[in-house]
Amino acid sequence: MEALFKKRRRAFQEQQAKYLPYVFNDHFVLVLLFLFGFILVQYSQLLKHFPKNHFPVQLGLVILVVLLMNLGSVGIYLEKADQHFLLPKEEAVIKQIKKAARTSLVIWSLLQTVLLSFLFPFFYKLGMSLPFFILFLILLVALRAFILTSKVRKLITDKGLDWEKAITFEENRKQSILKFYSLFTNVKGISTKVKKRSYLNPLLKLVKTTHKEQWTNLYLRAFLRSSDYLGLFLRLLLLSVLSLLFISHTYLALGLALIFDYLILFQLLSLYHHYDYHYMSHLYPDNQGLKASNLLSFLRKLSFLILVVNLVVCHSLNAAIGLVLVMGILNFFYLPYKLKKIID
Repeated sequence: MEALFKKRRRAFQEQQAKYLPYVFNDHFVLVLLFLFGFILVQYSQLLKHFPKNHFPVQLGLVILVVLLMNLGSVGIYLEKADQHFLLPKEEAVIKQIKKAARTSLVIWSLLQTVLLSFLFPFFYKLGMSLPFFILFLILLVALRAFILTSKVRKLITDKGLDWEKAITFEENRKQSILKFYSLFTNVKGISTKVKKRSYLNPLLKLVKTTHKEQWTNLYLRAFLRSSDYLGLFLRLLLLSVLSLLFISHTYLALGLALIFDYLILFQLLSLYHHYDYHYMSHLYPDNQGLKASNLLSFLRKLSFLILVVNLVVCHSLNAAIGLVLVMGILNFFYLPYKLKKIID
């Protein structure tokens, strides 16, 4: 049983390894290095000129701790067929799940301890002594153990393993990881959930139901009702806005905002294939040309919306000019080029 789960874990790790070069490409690594250097400088400056009003620092540390405690899950590597084929080995499966929970506890406890230790000078400035800080770290490890144990207890009841819950739990865990990689490249194995969202129906009236706009209409419906597209759009747009609002360094804020804006457009290019499973869509006349032109038009309208939102929160003229220039390049050069590659 242990060999089976090791094989599955290795297979998923190999799948992730295929996407890592797309995540850590040259441009993104350069941005990360620049961002890391900026954080180190700000870290040093903040310690030298620690604010008299401690509340913002305290709030930031609390938010960081809460985020850290919500990171991390238990990789149990169950598949749908297991509830039938591994049912006789239920006890062995339960042992593997508990072992995975212990492994997860060790890994994530080490990560959070290292990160918070790096921030110890801030805690010290706020009046926390070293012994109390060590006690604080131990309490956080205990809290993480409680959280992971609670997650496992939902899967393992007095009657045994709740197979459906456990399989759904693992599917959701894998989907959340794959969705991160999908920000940088096309990823296989991502499931899509569709919600009607009737409260957004008035937005559908913005597009005419004519032959020339038939694909634009379909793209808008997919964008509004698919959890992948709308959720991704809102999350990345929020990150872009927060970068422009709260990062004082103009060019760093601009760079991060543009990265998030680029990721929005890159991900929404997959709308082109959203209806490929529907055979009737292949019967439309001038299918490829109309699909591409409608998608380009749709993405340009979204780009304009993104640009307007960014300009509203932008505090620098240089950043505003940079936003307009780069978004123009993306719209008139990058998007047509990518769409041509998709068609060819």
